[in-house]
Amino acid sequence: MITGLHAILFGPDADGVRGLFRDVLGMPSVDAGGGWLIFALPPAELAAHPAAESSHELYLMCDDVARTVDELSAKGVEFTRPVSDEGFGLVTALRLPGGGELGLYEPRHATPLFPGD
Repeated sequence: MITGLHAILFGPDADGVRGLFRDVLGMPSVDAGGGWLIFALPPAELAAHPAAESSHELYLMCDDVARTVDELSAKGVEFTRPVSDEGFGLVTALRLPGGGELGLYEPRHATPLFPGD
């Protein structure tokens, strides 16, 4: 029934965000028409957490957050906060062109993608 997940990042510099995903992160894409790029994402997982109010968050996952931060910083990516140990993983966030941020974390929990890790 469900065949995938389509996430959308809204912001004032969509072209800059597309450039980040295409040129810096190297994610493959297709042109859905008129230069509107849709990016393939790595495998994903979804969690539901209790909270007083509804919200959504989006994180990229990596297997070595320190190395990933170094590699992306060398490509000009700005990080909005230092890496912190949140118990479930090591977490930081990168600044998106036009404002906003995108989480990045190295999981320290069981994951359905790599259950033996």
